[in-house]
Amino acid sequence: MAKKVKSSFINMVLTLTIITVLASLALGSIYNLTLEPIAAAKKAARERAIKLVLPSFDSLNSLMVKIPVDPSLAEQGNGDQDSLEFHRAFENGKCIGIAVSTFSNQAYDPTQIQIMVGFLPDGVIDSTVVTQQKETPGLGTKMTGAKFNGQFAGKNPATFKLFVTKDGGQVDAITASTISSRAVCDALRRAYRTFESFEKEGGTE
Repeated sequence: MAKKVKSSFINMVLTLTIITVLASLALGSIYNLTLEPIAAAKKAARERAIKLVLPSFDSLNSLMVKIPVDPSLAEQGNGDQDSLEFHRAFENGKCIGIAVSTFSNQAYDPTQIQIMVGFLPDGVIDSTVVTQQKETPGLGTKMTGAKFNGQFAGKNPATFKLFVTKDGGQVDAITASTISSRAVCDALRRAYRTFESFEKEGGTE
């Protein structure tokens, strides 16, 4: 009787091991199969966002640019990353603007807000588009709408204060969504600060 118990235990362990190995192989195969399509979808979405925030262009040059730490927020650093993705757009060999993929970790929802903002060579914002957010439906999600985003177009952050009016700035916050509005301002300030630093090094020439 004892031998049967031992035999059953060994068989059970072997069966579970085989199932685990097969499941791992299956998951690995699925991951590899979906990896390329997911990457392609992300690339397509990024390209669409770039086209939405800049004038017409015929070529792009993408690079990572280090974020200068805001002296007033030096202790907080830059969040989970220290660089932003810059996409320099050219038309007939001339740089017509830079699309910057920026972010904020100060939203109402823990999910990082991600925004693509287009800067013209003189620093003026051409347009902005929110590429990732999970704010409260009907409230914070209004950050994706034309009414809120439209107030940034044609503004130069060098003179336009990218803070909500409640904080002494010039940005009209979304009603009942001040935190979400502040997060957008935080992302745009981060983008402009990095753009300004990049420009001083001759990046827009």
